Parts: sequence; structure tokens; C-alpha cells
Amino acid sequence: MTTQTANIATTRTGFGAYVLALTVGVALLTVSGMAQATVLHDAAHDQRHAMAFPCH
Repeated sequence: MTTQTANIATTRTGFGAYVLALTVGVALLTVSGMAQATVLHDAAHDQRHAMAFPCH
């Protein structure tokens, strides 16, 4: 009887997800931090209308 062993290389797939989440988070904070308040308000207002939520 012969036994064969195989080495399976494990990859760190969680690291790529972490980097992606960090990049998206930093981008959102940067964009929202530099946008004017009226631009953010109008975007949120339009989104509420698009989702059929009453806002006024």
C-alpha cells in the first residue's frame, strides 16, 4: 500500500477583501468629506424619491 501526500498551498483571500473594503471606505470618506453639503443633501433627497420613501 502506497500513501501519497499532496501539499495544498493556502492563499490569503481574506486579505484581498480587506484591502478592497479599506480602499472603498477611504474613498467614500474622502468624497463625502470634500463634497459640499448641498450636493450630499440633494443626492440623498433624490435617492429617497427614487426608492419611493416620502421625505417631506
